[in-house]
Amino acid sequence: MSDQITPVIGLIGGSGLYDIEGLEDRRWERVESPWGEPSDELLFGTLAGVRCVFLPRHGRGHRVPPSELNYRANIDAMKRAGCTEILSLSAVGSLNGDLPPGTFVIVDQFIDRTFARKKSFFETGCVAHVSMAHPLCPRLGDALEAAARDVGLKYKRGGTYLVMEGPQFSTKAESELYRAWGCDVIGMTNMPEAKLAREAELCYATVAMVTDYDCWHPDHDHVTVDAVVKVLLENAGRAKDLVRAVVPMLGQPRGACPAGCDRALDAAIVTPPEKRDPALVAKLDAVAGRVLRAA
Repeated sequence: MSDQITPVIGLIGGSGLYDIEGLEDRRWERVESPWGEPSDELLFGTLAGVRCVFLPRHGRGHRVPPSELNYRANIDAMKRAGCTEILSLSAVGSLNGDLPPGTFVIVDQFIDRTFARKKSFFETGCVAHVSMAHPLCPRLGDALEAAARDVGLKYKRGGTYLVMEGPQFSTKAESELYRAWGCDVIGMTNMPEAKLAREAELCYATVAMVTDYDCWHPDHDHVTVDAVVKVLLENAGRAKDLVRAVVPMLGQPRGACPAGCDRALDAAIVTPPEKRDPALVAKLDAVAGRVLRAA
């Protein structure tokens, strides 16, 4: 790894975020992945002179539901596109009375309750175990907090995001259970995305944008779809302000990640080289090539 890295900022947009305005030299481009089809083409461009790559998580037109997203192809495509860090922007419901609609939460923990998704790049033929004790990059979190403060967002630094399978929403009993666990927000998309970003040695951070209260809240049944959509669109506009503020902060040449996100595979692969499946190793060329080539 060289002493200095020129960052390429990957942006994954959730519900309501299907484009990033203000990018210069913009072009939509298909990126092939051995893991299948990503959600959409990737949007390449520069913002304040910083290279950026944007992926609408659900595809333009919101075509793909959470359980059918090809998370592996999405993260692999972002890595192949040169991304060094990923900022995830995700619509969520609130499990915390102190986090009303319109609040942005810079998440620091997850609880993964998904069950119908491919969660690892590493399969039979090449086994690896990465640490997820601290699943979000604190360096990115620091930059997001500074940017949120600069643009006047209502935000909270730190919080636990419960990732449910969906596409249905929670029962009231589930919602109360997640609150009892100490969760702050609930959504359907950031797992296994965060796990795969860690396996791909990408710095990753989530901004969870609250659209409404989950069904535990006494006013939940009175919330209209129009009201939720209104907050969703307002949040999307504020998210674009946040992106414009944070990208220049993250775009300067830097050294290795202090948290070790970009070295997550250093001691993770347990299958010795002579036992590895060549076909799987070939598929892992982008996400794990740094360590596989060194073996």
